[in-house]
Parts: sequence; C-alpha cells; structure tokens
Amino acid sequence: MGTYPPPGPGARVGHRIDEAIELIEMELRHAIAYVNDAVIPQVRTESITAMRTVADTLRNLADRFEERGNTPKDPRT
Repeated sequence: MGTYPPPGPGARVGHRIDEAIELIEMELRHAIAYVNDAVIPQVRTESITAMRTVADTLRNLADRFEERGNTPKDPRT
C-alpha cells in the first residue's frame, strides 16, 4: 500500500483544480500575446504622435516667448 489516500471525491476536486489552473495559464498566455502583438505597437504609435504634437506646441510657445522678448517695452509700464 502507498502512503497516498485512496482516490475519492477529493481526487476529483484536485483534478478540476489542475484543469482550472491550465485554463488560467492558457488565457494568460493569450492575454500576454495580445498585449505584445496589438497593444504595445499601438501605444508606441500613439505616443510618437503625441510627442510630435507636444514638440510642435512647445516650438510655437518658444517662438511666442521669443517674439515677446524682442518687442521694445514701454518704460512707463
């Protein structure tokens, strides 16, 4: 006789837990693949566009500051 208890209702529960773990692992692999294949490239693309927009906005702001700095100020103000 072995040291393990005989198969019974507990054995079925253990098997169902193992199956659930396998399904969870499979879903996690699919989720990771989706994030790597679809989400990350889209985030990169949108981030690059956003950075270019911010750079243009900052360039325009710097131009306006520069223009204001070159205009003579009225000494009375």
